Amino acid sequence: MASASLQERARALTPPALPTLVRAWLPVLVLGGLTLLLHFVVGPAVGPYYSKLLMDIGINVILAVSLNIVNGFTGQFSIGHAGFMAVGGYTAGMVTYYGGLSLWGSSLPQGGFLGPGELLFALSCLLGGLAAAGLGYIVGLPSLRLRGDYLALVTLGFGEIVRVLVQQTDDVLFSAEELAAVPVWTLPTKVGGALGFTGLPFYTSLFWVYLFVSLTLLVAFRLKASSHGRAYLSVREDEIAAEAMGIPTTRIKVRAFVLAAAFAGIAGALFAHEVGTTLNPRELGFQKSFEAVIMVVLGGMGSISGAGLAAVVITLLPEALRSVADYRMVVYALALVVMMLVRPQGLLGLHELWDLPLVRRLLRRGGGAR
Repeated sequence: MASASLQERARALTPPALPTLVRAWLPVLVLGGLTLLLHFVVGPAVGPYYSKLLMDIGINVILAVSLNIVNGFTGQFSIGHAGFMAVGGYTAGMVTYYGGLSLWGSSLPQGGFLGPGELLFALSCLLGGLAAAGLGYIVGLPSLRLRGDYLALVTLGFGEIVRVLVQQTDDVLFSAEELAAVPVWTLPTKVGGALGFTGLPFYTSLFWVYLFVSLTLLVAFRLKASSHGRAYLSVREDEIAAEAMGIPTTRIKVRAFVLAAAFAGIAGALFAHEVGTTLNPRELGFQKSFEAVIMVVLGGMGSISGAGLAAVVITLLPEALRSVADYRMVVYALALVVMMLVRPQGLLGLHELWDLPLVRRLLRRGGGAR
């Protein structure tokens, strides 16, 4: 009788299956619907210029949120994030360029929306993310035992090593005839060198960019709200206390580093196949890493929505300052200095946009109105 009553009480406390399932999948459905809306409605309505601007915003959101997993969640300081972006971009570029030559004899885009070429591109994005994650594990396992400035120097050195190695590759690409006679492991030796990887098919679209933005945001938000995310944040707040509570801090930091590198690699793959872009190692050097750090710091170390909001601002700022483009980095530096003096924790700190009192009041009024 006692066990039966306990079972009845457990059933009473268990939430209904259907509402739980709806709450779990609602963010996925909403983000998927917004992705399709952007691709099929907003993109054709605003034209190619603003579509490219929206794609740049999405790529920067992925880059900023991924770096926030390391710098914001675990409190590390990585300043070589563009190196992982370069690894993902060049890996994906090799898959689509040389894969297109092998399959169709041409590197031009094949098929329409979700055609064979775009499926190859989706595969290349995932392979680019995996390559960056693997390299992130190799770099992160020994280096994340370091802290503070020492870790920053290691990650900076890694980013510069990647850039210099890519610049040393051959600038003459394999042709379709040569490709049939060379081993696969020789492909990374011919990816454009200092002149850049040219001839990549333009597969990046609003659909693919915001599909991966949705994936990045879902993973980041659910990670932050999970027990694993709380372990990440405990390492950030007090690493010694976290170790005393039995949290494997080195393993946690390596996991964060690998996850962040994977999403940076996907951002690099999207950047490589964007219209009007030549994958050049100079564009994925320290300046790109510095821009990502600015996005995270301005948005708030640990705030996912803050990092996304800062990515939008940093992307649109050059367009607003096009008349004084030579002083863009000066404006970035001034914004960073002012933010550190006025609000050291960033725009949102560790909180999210909906945690602000004003937004809470608006949401409460909206709920009451219904």
